[in-house]
Amino acid sequence: MTELRISLPKMTTTLPGPKAKELLKLREENVPGGVSYGAPAFIKRGEGAMFEDVDGNIMLDFVGGIGVLNIGYSNPEVIEVVKEQVSKFFHSSINVVQYESYLRLAEKLNNIVPGKSKKKTMFINSGAEAVENAIKIARKYTGKKEIVVFTGGFHGRTSLTMGMTSKVKPYKLGFGPFAPGIHRAEFPYIYRRPVGVSEEDATNYYIEKLNNFFLEQINTEDVAAIIIEPVQGEGGFLPVPTEYVKELRRICDEFGILLIFDEVQSGYCRTGRMFASDYWADKGIYADIITSAKSLAAGLPISAVTGRAEVMDAAQAGGIGGTFGGNPVSCIAALKVIEIMERDNYAAKARHIAEIGMSRFNEMKKKYNLIGDVRGLGAMMGIEFVTDRVTKEPAKNEVKAIIKECSNNGLMILDCGVRGNTLRCLMPLCITDEQLNAGLDILENAIKKVSSKV
Repeated sequence: MTELRISLPKMTTTLPGPKAKELLKLREENVPGGVSYGAPAFIKRGEGAMFEDVDGNIMLDFVGGIGVLNIGYSNPEVIEVVKEQVSKFFHSSINVVQYESYLRLAEKLNNIVPGKSKKKTMFINSGAEAVENAIKIARKYTGKKEIVVFTGGFHGRTSLTMGMTSKVKPYKLGFGPFAPGIHRAEFPYIYRRPVGVSEEDATNYYIEKLNNFFLEQINTEDVAAIIIEPVQGEGGFLPVPTEYVKELRRICDEFGILLIFDEVQSGYCRTGRMFASDYWADKGIYADIITSAKSLAAGLPISAVTGRAEVMDAAQAGGIGGTFGGNPVSCIAALKVIEIMERDNYAAKARHIAEIGMSRFNEMKKKYNLIGDVRGLGAMMGIEFVTDRVTKEPAKNEVKAIIKECSNNGLMILDCGVRGNTLRCLMPLCITDEQLNAGLDILENAIKKVSSKV
């Protein structure tokens, strides 16, 4: 274990440092402005939950490549299997010359993805591609075209998935028209329930709205699939109540609709189980298709669509796939990632992080009126900020100030939510307790500083 892996944040320059300033100039000249960035820092190397930037700053990462680094930066075991693989071959395309790692990884996911039925898995490159293929398969299997998504949902930035994604700015602005056949129901956003609806009654309120949606907005018999994130990511780190998804399953069963769980961000131990939908599986609720990506291969590009075998077999030969889908380097890395997660019980690591993190966040909520809500599932935790706890006016500018203050003190953290007023925590699950508490201290100091100015 090297020094960086167990180090704590230490800033030697303000951001951006001298070398970062030069790189920012290079970026401005050569990279489109639409490719956004957070803090003005450039990574030089990373280990565990820590990275060193080009100016020598040691920073703690609560973003994890937007949920990609659940096992951390530069895991030595993954590095070794990748080295071994690239010394043999980089690529052949599964559609031309086959290779065993694709099959072994498919077999592994078929065994660990929740569901009692026989399953099959295909691989592509990104979360958006996984969602697109899930929709293609659902339409092919059911012979129906309409898709139901939810307010606040994020499913990607391709032409189809932009239409499925809820947030207009920045993801959809000026990029239309979007694909037809997409219908948006209201997500059960418990914190922002209507005035007069109690927290205890909120789930039933949203279930009633869901049933009204199917009565008033769309012919249920025309729907091919309903897709929902078990915990909304970009939408604000919002867990779906179990009773709500139980009603979704009932509707799907009654009308021959496929239920798709988008686990692109919530999968691979992030929520304290291998998949967030494992919690629902305990109640006998299963999806027909699950999409996953992000942390599957420790940073190498790969995504998966796993579903009931008869559903996955609906597509004709050549109808699904792609040149780079499930490339051999990513497949071999993913097999090692899952092995490490199971062997070292990364799900338990996530629950441990959640125990410490949620305790601290709830303490902060008592101290700072700027915090309106604390929520999450496992180590997928969010803090929503408001300028007024009664009106719940979003504190978007304050969140930006908190993020900047955190980065200046060695902590990378990112916002989310349709209103841009929620901080999301996606720290690598290999983070040490000392690093976790150091990061929480930096975060609290930033909240305290910004709160004092409100």
